[in-house]
Amino acid sequence: NARGPTRGPGGQPPRGGGGNLGGGRGSGEPPDLEELLQASRQRLKRAFPQRGGRSGGGGAPGIELNPRTFGLGLAGLALLWGLAGIYQIGPTYQGVKTTFGKYSGISGPGLHWRAPLIQGVTKVGVEDQRTAVIDGGDSQNLMLTSDRNIVDVSFTVNWKIKAEPPEPGQLPNAAKFVFNIEDPDSLIRNVAESAMRETIGAKQLEPILTSGQAEVVSQTTRRIQEVLDSYDSGMEVIRVNMERPDVPGSVRDAFADVIKARNEKTQMINEAERTANQIVPVAEGDAQRMVEEARAYAARVESEAIGEAERFNKIFEEYRRAKDVTKQRMYLETMEQVLGPMNKVMIDDQAGKGVVPYLPLDQLTRPKSATPPQ
Repeated sequence: NARGPTRGPGGQPPRGGGGNLGGGRGSGEPPDLEELLQASRQRLKRAFPQRGGRSGGGGAPGIELNPRTFGLGLAGLALLWGLAGIYQIGPTYQGVKTTFGKYSGISGPGLHWRAPLIQGVTKVGVEDQRTAVIDGGDSQNLMLTSDRNIVDVSFTVNWKIKAEPPEPGQLPNAAKFVFNIEDPDSLIRNVAESAMRETIGAKQLEPILTSGQAEVVSQTTRRIQEVLDSYDSGMEVIRVNMERPDVPGSVRDAFADVIKARNEKTQMINEAERTANQIVPVAEGDAQRMVEEARAYAARVESEAIGEAERFNKIFEEYRRAKDVTKQRMYLETMEQVLGPMNKVMIDDQAGKGVVPYLPLDQLTRPKSATPPQ
């Protein structure tokens, strides 16, 4: 069976006529090493002619190369080839090494060697933090909320290559970044903008502009990382920094009125709560005091009633033992309580019978003054 011409690593035919480098064999057999060496010597003789020497056929004489000279030349080429393979990796970089285009290892910081023309190295800054900026202000960055309002959002995304070691059987993150990602800046911008639109579209405008910005940033960061992991990119989102979102200029005045009304509402609520915090404790204290006073009054009335009942029982016992004496004593005690604090005049009915006594009633009924008359 006849074989086709020998081809190079990329599928192209090697240089030279018909692929026969030795010239002494048919096209179907590989060239012999001795023939290749002889052909190289002939080329060197033609390239470096010798002055005053023999000439073959009247042409320019060539130098005669011995094996020692040829070996030194090969050694020099090998030395240059070896020196060309030395490379250095910086302290914040990793080198992704490939052999014939296929991943073959990771080079850490320091000096390393590769086989030129066979192996390649791509340096990746694994500790460099990079920033993707998504500016607002134009129609492309206007985003629609769940309540059909439009908001203008500007934010930045800080990212870097993942630092954690790969899982068993997986490529290192630096290698994933080199082989799977062609334009990382465009990728992070597109993914971040899509994630932000998805997050904004699930929320209403008011929390986005007021108290819900932290939640928007958290959900957007988590969504960006999920998409990057699905691409097996080896990239890690450090943080998302969102500037204060705003509404478009065409509706800014109207929305400012809404914000002002909302602030006034919040202020009134705060004032009402502050007033309630001042009044409620006082009212609770008054209520507690009234309850305690009522309890004390009830206890006092109950004690007095019990005492009166016991006193009545004692008087009744005495009355049963001596009715006349008890009656007389009760009558005198009652008269003492009734007539004691009153102004009164005692008239003996036995003295001056038939005579009408003169009584200065107007002076007797007049209240006594604090100071005696002069």
